[in-house]
Amino acid sequence: MTTIIWIAVAIVAVGLYLSWTAGRLDRLHARIDAARAALDAQLLRRASVAQELATAGVLDPAASIVLYEAAHAARQAEDDQREVAESELSQALRAVLADSETVAAVGEAPGGTAAIGELTQSVRRVPMARRFHNDAVRAARAVRDHRVVRWLRLAGHAPFPLAFEMDDEPPAHLTNEGGASLIR
Repeated sequence: MTTIIWIAVAIVAVGLYLSWTAGRLDRLHARIDAARAALDAQLLRRASVAQELATAGVLDPAASIVLYEAAHAARQAEDDQREVAESELSQALRAVLADSETVAAVGEAPGGTAAIGELTQSVRRVPMARRFHNDAVRAARAVRDHRVVRWLRLAGHAPFPLAFEMDDEPPAHLTNEGGASLIR
């Protein structure tokens, strides 16, 4: 009789562990969804601010076209091309705002200080949001790599989480080290 009790206790313990693991995976997937939504919001904000800056008339025409095209492509990109389009926007921002004179000229234009301030905030938040998303993906992948999770299919039909890899380095003159303090 005691053997049956021990077997029942072991089955209940294994069941609790599996239930806890499945719940943890569910919470990790919810965290990934929330982090992805935050990342999408930051990327959209950065592209919108870049488009506003490109159409404000404070940049030279060639720089405005380059920045506008990159921002438009980033906003309109499909999911499978999003990383490339966002990387190209980062490169365009670095090319257009490559020197402190350009940043200072934009800051001196009417509404330029606010535009540079908003762009500075958005280019700082994108790497943070991407880091949070990729950390959540890494944690979910670590749990999904366990044999028990794979064998018993505890992840259900949830798609395998993918990290968001892009070039998110901000223009040097929009960071504290690069001289954004000149504008404030």
